[in-house]
Amino acid sequence: MNHTATFKTNINCGNCIKSVTPFLNELDSLESWQVDTTNPEKILTVEVETEEAIEEVIKAVESAGFKIEKTH
Repeated sequence: MNHTATFKTNINCGNCIKSVTPFLNELDSLESWQVDTTNPEKILTVEVETEEAIEEVIKAVESAGFKIEKTH
């Protein structure tokens, strides 16, 4: 069963999304993701296979040079 998680980020434009894409796409347990750049908190929504994958998402976004904070 997949898990959905949301995060506040500072991924705020198309170029930022391009920068983070390779980091997120290399995660096997990540089913899908999207960033709402119109939201003031730049919400990243992910669908992952396991709870542990949520930590991998955080590490990947930080590795790409962005801030990320889990919202719930």
